[in-house]
Amino acid sequence: MSLADLRVMVVEDHGFQRRMALRLLEELGIEGALEAADGQAALDLLQRLPQPPDAVLVDLDMPGMDGVEFIGHVAQSRLARGIALVSALDPALLNTVQTMARAYGLRVLGCVEKPLTLERLRTLLAAYDASLHGEDADEPVDVTFDEARKALREGALLPWFQPQVEFGNGKVVAVEALARLRRADGRAVRAGHFVPLLEREGYAQQLTDAMLEQAVRWKRRWDDDGLRLHVSVNVSAATLADPGAADHYQEIVQDHGVEPADVMLEITEGSVVTDAARGLGVLARLRLKGFGLSIDDFGTGYSSLAQLSQIPFTELKIDQEFVTGANLDPRKRAVVEASLDLARKLQLEVVAEGVETVEDWQMLAGMGCGIAQGFLIAAPVPGEELGAAVSRWRRPES
Repeated sequence: MSLADLRVMVVEDHGFQRRMALRLLEELGIEGALEAADGQAALDLLQRLPQPPDAVLVDLDMPGMDGVEFIGHVAQSRLARGIALVSALDPALLNTVQTMARAYGLRVLGCVEKPLTLERLRTLLAAYDASLHGEDADEPVDVTFDEARKALREGALLPWFQPQVEFGNGKVVAVEALARLRRADGRAVRAGHFVPLLEREGYAQQLTDAMLEQAVRWKRRWDDDGLRLHVSVNVSAATLADPGAADHYQEIVQDHGVEPADVMLEITEGSVVTDAARGLGVLARLRLKGFGLSIDDFGTGYSSLAQLSQIPFTELKIDQEFVTGANLDPRKRAVVEASLDLARKLQLEVVAEGVETVEDWQMLAGMGCGIAQGFLIAAPVPGEELGAAVSRWRRPES
């Protein structure tokens, strides 16, 4: 989708600022943008529209219904596809509002400081196109436990793969395997809609086994085709309670002619171990066998530093919540900088998730980040489409 195709609303109580936003939108080729001078007027207009706009640019500090209350109403009634904040308020407050909007399920394009400029607005709206790559992004998906269990049993839970590239030379060096549930109509449902169900009902081991086995099978196929890549697979913390997990995973990968050193096991921060002694023993044995260990979604939990001091991680993944739009958000940028500094001191490789724009890429490259993953490079694709996705990738100019 081009910028000119976007349907946009501006919610701003200051007349001059509102007119300026509308003029800049016209310069970007976006004509017929809607406008409202306060939250209540905007809600009334949105409720009358036959289709929700793609993006609502909203100020927070407005009389009557402020922007925070307005965003809550928009999210609960699904009156817009995405929102962006246009404000000069405290960055900490803006970050909180963005986090709230995401928790409601809204697509958040980011935040831009007043006064608006053409380039700031262009960068902000470009995030909408990047966010469209997510499957089933516009509609809620209802997956029952029985459907998820049946899909696991019948081989309808598949890995899709998202490339990871080096900032230094733009080379694709690895892929992350992301679980997808394939429905009878061909749609692919993202992991968040079914993985928690399976883990809660005790199917974590079966799910991890299925993803690992399929991922290394694809890796072997790519190797034979001359595309040599490392592969990352998410491991449920529940499987780390099994003292035989390290031997089991080694057997799976070597049965497919793959060495553990070519496999990165990603463990989500905040859920690493239930039984600390047993879990730490399993993780130590995995490293002993050559597997890489990645702390996933770094910064989103509350035990990051403790885990980094206890577990032999080889990689740190900065969560997309902090990466996407960090070039426009000083607080996000500070988190990224601190994470990179910590990783350097601990001699960990760093993967930045959520790299969606050239500006994100340039900022991270300038900070000395090692590896990028995100929609700027490619959306997750089925294994048979990975070669084409890699061929399409072109490194942005510095």
